[in-house]
Amino acid sequence: MSPDTATLTRPHCLEGLDLLHASYRRQTFSRHSHDGYALGVIEHGALAFRYLHRDHVACAGEVNLVVPGECHDGRPAGPEGWSYRMLYLSPELVRDAARELEAGLPDFRTGVLRDPGLAGAIRAAHIRLSDPSVCVLEKESSLLLLLTRWIHAHAERGGKPGRNGPERAAVRRAEEFLRAHAADAPRLADVARASGLSPYHLLRVFAETTGQTPHAFLTQLRVDRAKNLLASQMPVARIAAECGFADQSHLTRLFRRQCGVTPGHFRKIVQNTGPSNA
Repeated sequence: MSPDTATLTRPHCLEGLDLLHASYRRQTFSRHSHDGYALGVIEHGALAFRYLHRDHVACAGEVNLVVPGECHDGRPAGPEGWSYRMLYLSPELVRDAARELEAGLPDFRTGVLRDPGLAGAIRAAHIRLSDPSVCVLEKESSLLLLLTRWIHAHAERGGKPGRNGPERAAVRRAEEFLRAHAADAPRLADVARASGLSPYHLLRVFAETTGQTPHAFLTQLRVDRAKNLLASQMPVARIAAECGFADQSHLTRLFRRQCGVTPGHFRKIVQNTGPSNA
């Protein structure tokens, strides 16, 4: 397999969809979550990741996926690394497809699906959606058929249960505090005070509830803000400072660990196609 390469594209005609085609030998993704769904197919090699409190390995010909808000990481499962095609889908896109099946927003209880037919459909749809010569109607039809097939075959009918209770409320307060102070350097004691828990208690329930530490959540907030600012003409070094990173290299390192591409690559995409929906 060739050295790490990644191409991120966004079809002009389809809001809420990003497409990643990548080959990685050395790439490791830090623990993070997405606002939307991620659905992909492994073309070569194997991807290892921690998701839903379990270790998974997705091999060539298998489908890998994550649902909104669930923390996960990613790394090569062997020395050959892996290559894959990923669709990053807004909840609205998936909800619209689920409505066609008279279902609510779907949930999926595993990170790997062994469904050769679906794997082939994902690959074919990804190629079609990435092709600028394919007309809008064909792209919209291909995407809807793919999503309804995926939901019908593999979704949990009950939908994703909410997380309630006093500890979840405390974690929510901590998240709100971190959002408000993402560009600062918040101390653990300050976050714990805002949550109403002790620092140790907060660290434990935050990880249990979200799948990541408060620091990892803060890093994700900063990367997400950087993604939005990359649509502007602001210099990358200034974006790093505005978002709370130590410097541009710090931004670049953590951005690639979460997004799989550099800030410069991502900027080319968003400035050509509009605001991020990833």
